[in-house]
Amino acid sequence: MSGPMALEPGGAEQDTLALRIARPGRRRVRPGDDRTLTLRLPEQGPDEEAVSRLAADLADRVGPAVHPYEVAALLEAEGLSAEVIRHRYGHPNLFSLASALYDRVPRTFPEPPAAADPWRPDTVRCLLRGVLFALPALAYLLTAPLWRADRHAPALILAGVVSWAWGQALGHRAHLRLVTGRREAARTLLTGALLGAAVATVPAALYAGGGPVTAAAAAQSLYLAAAGVLLVLARERLLLAALSPLAAGAAVLPWWDPGPLPRAGLPLLALLATLASAARVLWTGLTAPAAPGGPRPRLNSSLPYGLFGLAAAVLVVLVGRQDPYAVIALTVSMGPAEWLLYRYRGWSVAALRVSATPRAFRLRSAAILGLCLLAYLLLLLPPVLLTGSGTAALPLAAALWTALLLQAFGVAWPPAVLCLLTAGAAGAVTLLDLPPGPAVLPLGCGAAAALLAVCAVRLLGRPSPHA
Repeated sequence: MSGPMALEPGGAEQDTLALRIARPGRRRVRPGDDRTLTLRLPEQGPDEEAVSRLAADLADRVGPAVHPYEVAALLEAEGLSAEVIRHRYGHPNLFSLASALYDRVPRTFPEPPAAADPWRPDTVRCLLRGVLFALPALAYLLTAPLWRADRHAPALILAGVVSWAWGQALGHRAHLRLVTGRREAARTLLTGALLGAAVATVPAALYAGGGPVTAAAAAQSLYLAAAGVLLVLARERLLLAALSPLAAGAAVLPWWDPGPLPRAGLPLLALLATLASAARVLWTGLTAPAAPGGPRPRLNSSLPYGLFGLAAAVLVVLVGRQDPYAVIALTVSMGPAEWLLYRYRGWSVAALRVSATPRAFRLRSAAILGLCLLAYLLLLLPPVLLTGSGTAALPLAAALWTALLLQAFGVAWPPAVLCLLTAGAAGAVTLLDLPPGPAVLPLGCGAAAALLAVCAVRLLGRPSPHA
């Protein structure tokens, strides 16, 4: 070698050994030029078009998501593997694709589907119960020529009042036992019905001094006990079939007098059919398997329901002394009254779902209470006006309906105490002929209805009883 090789730039080697960096510039590509056949790497980054198609397909399920992790769970459930996510959508992993979908799809939060109303009333059943409450009165119409109302009615009314009070308490206890099992409820009803019939017959027998009136009071008490069993166990159609002889006999009275034997035989046939139906239903319940042992409800838990039944019976009797047609109207209206009780509960649950504050729910609850009570009174107004019933029928109906509403929510003592005080005051004024005389019934029942309504707004205007 003649000398050292120069390694500094700018020498002669610049022409042959220098590493040249391509300068940016526009190069003209000629067709068929081999210099354009370079090796290209696959395109890096997400495939926006494929991701957009996936977002459109899953929009209805991605929209309600509140975090990209929910979208990731959705993609995993759809079966997207890591390889598919990389090669088809160009994302490195599942969470990257989920975040992209979450950002692309706008947030939508659809309302959940409306839940079924758990308190939707059975309209036919409610109306049928109202008819069944009034249908036994046809027995007194059929047998009217066979007994004297002025001598025999007090004993029958006394037995009816006791039966009403006993039936209210027994019905409450039977419903508590139904929670345990049908066998336990059937045993409670069998024992309670027989004992209640005896308890109702004894004071009537003492008042009448024995004789045919005692037998009539015993028949009435047995019927009310058996009918109570069928109503508690929701066997209204059986009771209607058992009472069909009464309806058939009363239907021919305007055109034909059936005579003493059919007048006495048809009510007796209806009684026997009711007893047989109740016995059959109770036997079916008694043969059911026994439920696991548990604590029995305390007897005093049903006491306020019995006291309310006693007060209600006394008030109805006092109103009936002024106008018997008012009692018929009240009795038939018990079916629509029960329907409105169910409606109040259903509408209250719906109001709870749309109320954002306790105050808003209280206002809605008060409005629902007023609407149901007004509907009941408007329904009762035409028969009261047509029969010329006294002014006490509507206030008594309002008090009874509001008391039954409170009892439906387990609030038993306030209705019992208020109705007992009203019945005691009205009874004392009526029997002793004290002032204000007949006006005591509408005044007392109106005051009781107002106090019960205030109690209902205060206790049922909270969300907890409806939750």
